[in-house]
Amino acid sequence: MIIVTGATGQLGRRIVEGLLTRVSADQVGVSVRDPQKAQAFADQGVRVRQGSFTDTAGLAHAFEGASQVLIVSVDKMGEECVAQHRAAIEGAVAAGARRILYTSQMGAGDASHFQACRDHAATEEALRACGVPFTSLRNGFYAASAARFLDQALESGRIVLPADGPVSWTAHADLADATAAILADEGCFDGPTPPLTAGQALTFDDIAGMATEITGRAMTRVTASDDQFREQLLGRGVPAEAAGQLLGIFAASRAGEFAAVDPTLGTLLGREPLTLDAVLREHLAKDRAEG
Repeated sequence: MIIVTGATGQLGRRIVEGLLTRVSADQVGVSVRDPQKAQAFADQGVRVRQGSFTDTAGLAHAFEGASQVLIVSVDKMGEECVAQHRAAIEGAVAAGARRILYTSQMGAGDASHFQACRDHAATEEALRACGVPFTSLRNGFYAASAARFLDQALESGRIVLPADGPVSWTAHADLADATAAILADEGCFDGPTPPLTAGQALTFDDIAGMATEITGRAMTRVTASDDQFREQLLGRGVPAEAAGQLLGIFAASRAGEFAAVDPTLGTLLGREPLTLDAVLREHLAKDRAEG
């Protein structure tokens, strides 16, 4: 049985939906913190069990009978994040999984400027040491993050952010589809994958141009110093630690950590990955519909 964690989240839900187009529902199980939120999967015949990376004993039940376990990385950073990932790896090993898969990120490395990438590197080291074959999915930077940064600029027409570098913004939908394909073809990647990215690496100067074209309103890219941006964040009530982590994204992009473009994602999908322009158009159309 293929077990997917985090199956009610933005990425995990899409992965399970893609997997169900490739294998029968009785071959799929999900481990979720709140089983009620996964009722739609249960109705399709997916095995739904409660599981939390903070409850090792509970994971034994959630992962029971696993042939593969996909660990969807938690939305945290730092020591707590890596500890939860290690608990999930130990749970998968204890369940007898033949392969463990993990949603990592392009740029994962001990020396990264971005805390999340250092956390991914630590998790990958735990995977190497666990004694079970593993696949680490080096996902491109989520295009949804670019859309969220843009949201803050729609009223003012000014995209005020620190200096950045090119980023291979990649759609959740494409990464989920590719992950489902990899799960359905066990062993097609061993160890870290190549970067799973869209076809272009773009800066916020590029994004400002796209937003201008999409909205019909001039969007100006304004570069703030790191200190200015930190003060803006703190002034909006963002905790100091979170502000530092956010600034790490820009430092990492300036260092070229997210600039790689690789054809592997397109090969897995059998088509060109979605462009950032397409993602932004869908996002802005949804905002207008909800507004």
